[in-house]
Amino acid sequence: MPSFNQSTAHPIVFFLTGIPGLETSQVWISIPFCCLYAIAISGNSMILFVIITESSLHEPMYYFLSMLSFTDLGLCFSTVVTVLGIFWFNVREISFDACIGQMFFIHGFTFMESSVLLVMAFDRFIAICNPLRYAMILTNSRIIAVGFAIVIRGTTALVPLLLLLKRLSFCHSHVLHHSYCFHPDVMKLSCSDTKINSAFGLATVISTAGLDSVLILLSYVLIIHSVLCIASKVERKKAFGTCVSHLSAVAIFYIPMISLSLVHRFAKHAPPFVHTLVANVYLLIPPVMNPIIYSVKTKQIRKTVLKVFFIKPS
Repeated sequence: MPSFNQSTAHPIVFFLTGIPGLETSQVWISIPFCCLYAIAISGNSMILFVIITESSLHEPMYYFLSMLSFTDLGLCFSTVVTVLGIFWFNVREISFDACIGQMFFIHGFTFMESSVLLVMAFDRFIAICNPLRYAMILTNSRIIAVGFAIVIRGTTALVPLLLLLKRLSFCHSHVLHHSYCFHPDVMKLSCSDTKINSAFGLATVISTAGLDSVLILLSYVLIIHSVLCIASKVERKKAFGTCVSHLSAVAIFYIPMISLSLVHRFAKHAPPFVHTLVANVYLLIPPVMNPIIYSVKTKQIRKTVLKVFFIKPS
């Protein structure tokens, strides 16, 4: 059933925002966005394809990379309809229930990506600090169990958050500041008391992405300590080299997330287009950059991708 505004008994409809102040140029602005979505979707689909079809890539590291590509595809498909719908057709209306659904997928895939990055850090830790037990620890059955755990963690954390949002009343402006539904943005439009929502939202972020970032940092402290104990400079460089791609993925995931949080909290009086631009960068940069990073920095992925295009790798 559709959700109704308690004060008017009318279905709740929100209005999404394109790029404020540049409404007349939205068709032109859509070109780079369309290109970014095309790069993200084709790049992550290619990574998934080569890992599934190439038997030499059926190893824990690449299974986790396929999980990363899957979450990136999920993020792209969660927003592409509303973002390009605004730019191409000026379709800004979205019902409250559809908004809840979009938030479920956006935040769910975001939490899942954070979990995948943590698992990939653990993978690098085992590979460098305990290589002899690597295959024994990361068996196929355990990798499958980890995959299910990532999905369950990413979705169950959101259910109470969204149920709390549905109890709120919206009797003021229904204009959102982004091209998609974002939990803090929707919550700000409520005329009800949102202290519980804010507290639970903060607790959810801390217990997922916040905890993951701390554990990733701890993993790399242990990795660095282990690598520095290696006598050979060549072996140290090789060990650090295996972490470059993952560290890059961590940076392009957490830096936009932190930037968006800071903009929401401390840049309330910034020009409206700043909020929209940072919000789109937050969701588009990781899916665009991850396939590029792993294709360039990971030799096995690069060779297989080139082989798919019938190009002999050098």
